[in-house]
Amino acid sequence: MIEFDLDYFKKVSKDIFLCDSPTGYTSNVISLIKGYIDSFGYQSKLMNNGALEVTIPGNDHSKLVATSAHCDTLGLMVRSIKGNGRLALTKLGGPSTPTLDGEYCKIYTRDGKVYKGTILSTSPAVHVYKDANTKSRDIDELEVRIDEMVNSKEDVIKLGIQNGDIVCYDTKFEITDSGFLKTRFIDDKASAVVLIMLLKYMSDHKIEMKYDTKIYFVVYEEVGHGASMVDKNIDEFVTLDMGCIGLDLAGNEYAVSICAKDSGGPYDYELTTRLINLAKENNIDYTIDIFPFYGSDIGAASSAGVDFKGALVGTGVSASHGMERTHIKGIENTLKLIYKYLVK
Repeated sequence: MIEFDLDYFKKVSKDIFLCDSPTGYTSNVISLIKGYIDSFGYQSKLMNNGALEVTIPGNDHSKLVATSAHCDTLGLMVRSIKGNGRLALTKLGGPSTPTLDGEYCKIYTRDGKVYKGTILSTSPAVHVYKDANTKSRDIDELEVRIDEMVNSKEDVIKLGIQNGDIVCYDTKFEITDSGFLKTRFIDDKASAVVLIMLLKYMSDHKIEMKYDTKIYFVVYEEVGHGASMVDKNIDEFVTLDMGCIGLDLAGNEYAVSICAKDSGGPYDYELTTRLINLAKENNIDYTIDIFPFYGSDIGAASSAGVDFKGALVGTGVSASHGMERTHIKGIENTLKLIYKYLVK
């Protein structure tokens, strides 16, 4: 069974999570991941839409299998510049906007400048606004206060900030002594770290894949078309993404969730059963679950017309699309399951 290197996990996680990569602005994180993959000696290819494809020959050429993690995260974009010098916003993906009130952020301009600011309610002061505590925190009621001496739209434009600029909010990355990874964007950077750890372990120990394999580090998942660009010859595709926690769901932060059905319908019955049996046979802590408000890269690839068996697994994540948290045990169980699926 694959060994979980905690020190390496911490190092790679810090690199990946602190690299801003909202959907549509992912070249930096993909470049970072490519550097890791190339150092392991694997063949990687940067795709036209910005994703990274890793091709690994297997011992058995009878079928082509794939796995993936998406590297794009939730984020924001400048919708317009207000007359008072504040920035109106539009969402990239589906962040839980009430959790953004008070968050520090960065504004990335198209000419390479970076400015700092704070995301605030449009009624931010309890000494001024009667509705400071009760006002909606929907995206239209949030704005960015830029940490520059600006008092008008013209002042902001002189900085080089314009409509369409990327706004990234702080991850608050931390790994606790008790083993919790608490940070934004565990969905789905934790899975990207899992795949990096998998490839490093295989390279270090000269382990071969069971079948010819494609590994994808996907972009644009948060807006629905992430894995639409995968190889059309794939026979099986097991994507790694977050597992859901809450209500009557079985998932938790210490296990790998195996998804039987999401909002797009059921996953392949035979392949999902095979993953469940692998978890049972190898004493991997797992749960089987239904994700009611959820879509994955399996759906994107299916919608693009790829004919394959599809399945979804991933560590259980608390407070998804908000201030997320999982545990190293859940990440380790996810790593073990994808290893047993891919490796003889």
